[in-house]
Amino acid sequence: MSLRLESPSFTHNGAIPSRYTCDGEDVSPALQWYGVPAETRSLVLIVDDPDAPDPAAPRRVWVHWVLYNLAADAGGLPEGVVEAQLPKGTALGLNDWKRTGYGGPCPPIGRHRYFHKLYALDTVLSDLGTPDKAALLKAMEGHVIGEAVLIGTYQHPAK
Repeated sequence: MSLRLESPSFTHNGAIPSRYTCDGEDVSPALQWYGVPAETRSLVLIVDDPDAPDPAAPRRVWVHWVLYNLAADAGGLPEGVVEAQLPKGTALGLNDWKRTGYGGPCPPIGRHRYFHKLYALDTVLSDLGTPDKAALLKAMEGHVIGEAVLIGTYQHPAK
């Protein structure tokens, strides 16, 4: 069984409901994962948008959420999870708003894709402070033993 990432809030390649965006409550969707490799010591979750600022002419990947050292047996995250509710030992990284925590879809133009990426690692990472995505990916090098991706899309209703 390979690592899988799912959400009861939206289907793979389906539309993300506005509740989870800047047009709604901007809370994180519930996430569930299955098939975590037996040798997994920790998990990493990165949510990003490769279509920024315009899907017709993307210029950068915008990072929405960075979590690392999630417990291997966590099984998922509830909707609207806040720092105090994260599994014990979970550490937070910086998103591209230069803050920790979830920042939902808020595309300036067009329909964007939001990649929810879960990585299984064969180690628990040392305390990296609040790394950005690049620093976290560097620390993960050579330790990824599984990966799952869940993609959701979003476009402002009036755009």
